[in-house]
Amino acid sequence: MTSQSRTRPGGSERSLHRAYDTALLDLDGVVYAGGEAIAHAVDSLVAARADGMHLAYVTNNALRTPDAVAAHLTELGVPSEAGEVITSAQAVSRMIAEQVPAGSKVLLIGGEGLRVALRERGLVPVESADEEGLAAVVQGYGGPELAWARLAEASYAVNRGVPWFASNTDLTIPSARGIAPGNGAAVEVVRIATGAEPRVAGKPQPPMHRETVLRTGAERPLVVGDRLDTDIEGAFNGEVDSLLVLTGVTDAEQLLRAEPRHRPTYVDRDLRGLLTGQPEVEGAADGAGFRCGGWTAVAVDGALELRGEGGDPLDGLRALCAAAWTEAGDGSCGLDAGEALGRLAL
Repeated sequence: MTSQSRTRPGGSERSLHRAYDTALLDLDGVVYAGGEAIAHAVDSLVAARADGMHLAYVTNNALRTPDAVAAHLTELGVPSEAGEVITSAQAVSRMIAEQVPAGSKVLLIGGEGLRVALRERGLVPVESADEEGLAAVVQGYGGPELAWARLAEASYAVNRGVPWFASNTDLTIPSARGIAPGNGAAVEVVRIATGAEPRVAGKPQPPMHRETVLRTGAERPLVVGDRLDTDIEGAFNGEVDSLLVLTGVTDAEQLLRAEPRHRPTYVDRDLRGLLTGQPEVEGAADGAGFRCGGWTAVAVDGALELRGEGGDPLDGLRALCAAAWTEAGDGSCGLDAGEALGRLAL
């Protein structure tokens, strides 16, 4: 079953770290949040690598350099090298370099990660929209200290017709204190001020998938992420399998309402899911609904119901996904899932 026709989560008899050669891991909300490791992430990644799985860290966050990200991962307990980190800053810099001459000036609205990536592509980052011969504007996450004046600078250049690029358009980003505005929120400010549309490189857009393939050489990759609209949609666009972990911005109800391009191949609580197989979701024996573990999910009178003796709540969620996605077809499920999810207490 391809991602294009997915109506239920997939199953795997083999543990995922053996069924796939490379994990393409998102960072924020998957490996860490607010700089601190998410529970079970470090032990799971160390175990997967020790058993032969290649790990690559694919992030839409353009703020930090690959060296800084690798150092942070190593500090958390996952020994890493800069070559294992792929950022949207790298993807957008390649995108710009393919469209403007070497040595071109690019107005930088972002942080050090984007500055380094531009220079690696032979581009010259500048700070002012008034620079003579400005070839492009590029916008990437600049951290919570990003000044309003920087967004105004981008707007001045874009309004003059300078080509506008964005590393990514994630509206939010997980932090230790909760969900904070992401680069997409800053991009919206410039969009409102200019009426223009940026060319976007990051997940789920093809330039990010291309950058990842070029840098990792993965033959059977598994995308691992916490966001439906970037990680999972990016896997869908790249026609590769995906694992959604429930440690970031996506909750169970959002998963049930996912449209086809946002439906992951697998779903698990956290990165321990890499080290296990995944149970099959099967049609119920009586033809009513879908069964996973001790749970059966069925759509009845405009609502999703859970039946059976119970067991692992995650199996109940998998069964609910099958019922919801089948009912929704190519759209988004409109069934009431409140009571069913309340039984699971995820």
